[in-house]
Amino acid sequence: MSGRKWLTSTDTIEFEVRDRCARIALNRPDKRNSLSRHMIAEINLALKEADDRTDVNVILIEGRGKDFCAGYDLMGVYGGGGDPDSYEAGLYRTNAGTMDDDSWQLERTQDNLMFAFDAHKPVVAKVHGNCLAGGTDLALGCDIVVAADDAKIGFPATRANGNPPNHWWVYHCGPQWAKRLLFTGDTVTGDTAAKLGLVLDAVPADELDAYVDHLLHRIGLVDSELLSTHKRTVNFALELAGARTLQRFSAELDARAHLSQGPRRSQFKKDMAEQGLKAALKGRDGDFGDSVVELRSRGR
Repeated sequence: MSGRKWLTSTDTIEFEVRDRCARIALNRPDKRNSLSRHMIAEINLALKEADDRTDVNVILIEGRGKDFCAGYDLMGVYGGGGDPDSYEAGLYRTNAGTMDDDSWQLERTQDNLMFAFDAHKPVVAKVHGNCLAGGTDLALGCDIVVAADDAKIGFPATRANGNPPNHWWVYHCGPQWAKRLLFTGDTVTGDTAAKLGLVLDAVPADELDAYVDHLLHRIGLVDSELLSTHKRTVNFALELAGARTLQRFSAELDARAHLSQGPRRSQFKKDMAEQGLKAALKGRDGDFGDSVVELRSRGR
């Protein structure tokens, strides 16, 4: 890298600029675009690159393959695993240490993902397939979320793993729906998410690219300085409503939740250690059966 250039395409993301739009694509399709520590850092750098460039007015985050993002990589540090490329044993914090160590780790991850909110330029998330757990931490922190109507959005990890370390739910869909979804770990389709206000709009999957490209084009026609003014005004309103304070508090509560000795949390950890991730997820989610919420009230 030289000058002020932050990042181009890497082994976990794709980055390109065209038509005043910086396009950041999560590119671990074989891992369902799950968020590793390395990938999260590269998303942050790509957002900073896009925010710095004078040929960019708007930023897109999307996913390659079948999913937007299936969550945090539970085989890595977030799931309690080691990270030998980054840590010398005993010298640096891990999230398997004290509650403060865990909270510190979660806050550093949050710092990276929060840049979608902090960037001066608008950030649009295009959601298809699964947008779960950490995927929602990323998507819901963007300025606008557009989803395929059959996308699957939720935080199943609240059943046994912890609390969303980035909490945007209440600001999008209100307290009752935030509680309904987090109490159960249930999911909603993109169509239902649009009715709840969790996403801006939902369209058929085969129309998603065209819909988002049209939106990006219209946003990109406006001068970057004006877009920044509009975004920051709305963001100040969110901050006055406690949005930034809640992010810090939510990370600490996630660390606290990780200390739970309840039966579901304990069983998940046991299954993870003895049988692996697939078995642990099956044990966590099996009792819940079909977890997709369907709206029953008329007129929605």
